[in-house]
Amino acid sequence: MLSMKKALNTTIILTIGLILIFSTAYKTFAKEDINLRDYDGIELPTGSFIPVINSQEISTAYCDEGAKVKFIATNDLYIYEINILPKETEFYGYVEKINEPIVGTNGSLLIKINKLKLPDGFEMPINAYIYTSNRNLIGGELTAPASFDKVAQYQEGFSYGTTQYVPGATRMMGSHTVVAAGADLIIILAKPAWITHTVTN
Repeated sequence: MLSMKKALNTTIILTIGLILIFSTAYKTFAKEDINLRDYDGIELPTGSFIPVINSQEISTAYCDEGAKVKFIATNDLYIYEINILPKETEFYGYVEKINEPIVGTNGSLLIKINKLKLPDGFEMPINAYIYTSNRNLIGGELTAPASFDKVAQYQEGFSYGTTQYVPGATRMMGSHTVVAAGADLIIILAKPAWITHTVTN
């Protein structure tokens, strides 16, 4: 009876030991194989800027609303000394809105970003836009005046005046807006992005 207990205890101890050895070996192998990060997740707050380049030409002349677009990160993005978005992360989206050129205003477009793809192939949704200071609208500038009017200007104390030219009431026809391939742009987050992916290679 005593020997059976010893044999059972020895078996249990050996089993636990083997489990611990294989568990440690697996964790070491897994960590070396896929280079795990040491955090559970980091939030990129609303308004975060991500520098990117445009991968193809986009124009109000031939693009339609809904046209697919792609951008590539030009720098590593760090938070707390952790590289959470490596260089060459890809960003995908579409042309959300197009305004054709009209008299007085150039064509414009709004580009929505809805997905990112890390260099290791992991994908996650995001809510962002290509940033501009004009409410993220690319283009849409006022055109030059179509004509100038002569206006006499008189200064107090002088009997004669000068003639100045001021913009007339009408402006020139707007032109199409083009975002060149390779153009440096900035993505701005419209909502926080919770980066939970833990693989860096």
